[in-house]
Amino acid sequence: MIRSRIAIIAFLFFTVISHAQSSINCLTVDSSGLYSKAFNSFEKDLFEHYNFGNDSIKTYRTFLAEVASLSLDLRKLPSNNSIQLARTFKKKSSDPNSIWVKLSEYENQEATKKTSPSTTTNQGEEEILIFNYRGGLIQCLKNNSNSDDFQNIISTLEQDGNVSTSLIAQRIYYIPDDRFKADEIKKFIAFDIYYSILMVIEKAFG
Repeated sequence: MIRSRIAIIAFLFFTVISHAQSSINCLTVDSSGLYSKAFNSFEKDLFEHYNFGNDSIKTYRTFLAEVASLSLDLRKLPSNNSIQLARTFKKKSSDPNSIWVKLSEYENQEATKKTSPSTTTNQGEEEILIFNYRGGLIQCLKNNSNSDDFQNIISTLEQDGNVSTSLIAQRIYYIPDDRFKADEIKKFIAFDIYYSILMVIEKAFG
């Protein structure tokens, strides 16, 4: 009887611990609240544009399908708020803690080192920025995800970040529904796909 009670208590304890670990909000790695504002703006844009009600899986999958097929209407989707946030991220890309880095630096840096990124080359030309797959935010999303598919995608990108956004969208699209709806994957889509695109096109919005 005592043993069974101990077993039940132990089970409940580990269940609570497991639930607590799965409820970690990785956006809090940014104490300024910028990441949370950006994610909320992203979701607002998405749900208003596709108008599928509260069907998050259909909304997200439709977005990914359009990114993968290069049919995304970038004239209508982003709000002015999201464009301004993308510009903020772009300006902060020279910060050592930026979640975007120069592609050239990412390809040359060791996994445990990170040089200060810049949006321009020595010739004053704008250089390609990519999501820092070795950084704190993405590692938090990866480590707290229950999806082996998602973790494998990130592990691949850690080794080689020079992968097209359309291909990343395609791979994320095929993650099964029960894992796809997780917050970690939604947040990855927001930053690595949506804001990475907006940072490239923001100049077109004046």
